[in-house]
Amino acid sequence: MAKRVKKPMNEMSFMDHLEELRWLLVRSTIATLIAATLIFFVSDFVFDTIIFGPTQPSFWTYGFFCDLANQLGVSDICVTELDFVIQNTDMEGQVTILVWTCIAGGFILAFPYILWELWRFISPALYEKERKGAKVFISISSLLFFMGVLFGYYLIVPMSVNFFATFHVSEIVKNEFNLDSYISMVKTSVIACGLFFELPIIIFFLAKLGLVTAEFLRKYRRWAIVLVLVVAAIVTPPDVVSQVIVSIPMLIIYEVSIFIAGHVVKNKLKQEAKEKLEEEAKKQL
Repeated sequence: MAKRVKKPMNEMSFMDHLEELRWLLVRSTIATLIAATLIFFVSDFVFDTIIFGPTQPSFWTYGFFCDLANQLGVSDICVTELDFVIQNTDMEGQVTILVWTCIAGGFILAFPYILWELWRFISPALYEKERKGAKVFISISSLLFFMGVLFGYYLIVPMSVNFFATFHVSEIVKNEFNLDSYISMVKTSVIACGLFFELPIIIFFLAKLGLVTAEFLRKYRRWAIVLVLVVAAIVTPPDVVSQVIVSIPMLIIYEVSIFIAGHVVKNKLKQEAKEKLEEEAKKQL
């Protein structure tokens, strides 16, 4: 079987790019499915301890906020009871949930490999010096993603569970959440936060392409702050401490993105000035 040889970027046609993208998706899907299979063999632990952990008052986050509230002398926000039931109403519901939860977990575990595949796809369009930063790119991107996953799991998920479990339009109505609804909330919160923490990396490449600048991000900073505060207010109890704790990491990510965009544009201008000087020097020779 002939070995596939990757052509240089400037020699690749549109169809060649599509072919490379297709193989990227195929290999990433295979990696995700392999990781999903591994999760399947420990699915009891994944569901009982990890996924349904935030449904227990003994979960770490509730204890942390309770201790913090007591130390600061603010209103007591200790969670002593989560009065709700998780039920399954579809005959094939639990099987479907098991499969898709394993796939979502497989995506999270395989994310560093997916990043590596993505780097291989975009690296031909970068400078030689930038191509050597593969390990740095994958390490930082993976670290940010897993930080976002932990942020979503230990902050967004338990705060959401606590809010929806204690919210009542009337004492007559009992909270009985569908299994699919709960799992969907957990997956969305965790993966969305993981991807949100990738914002500095996304901004880096958008700034490289000239699509985003630090001035643009600064212009809409106020709107970003309002959006973050609204999200924090929705998923946290009605107290300032928990809202601030949820908001700060998200605002830091946005500020880091502004710094990165400015740094990229600055380096880009230096590179263009250097190339211009080199061209003028060649003309004089």
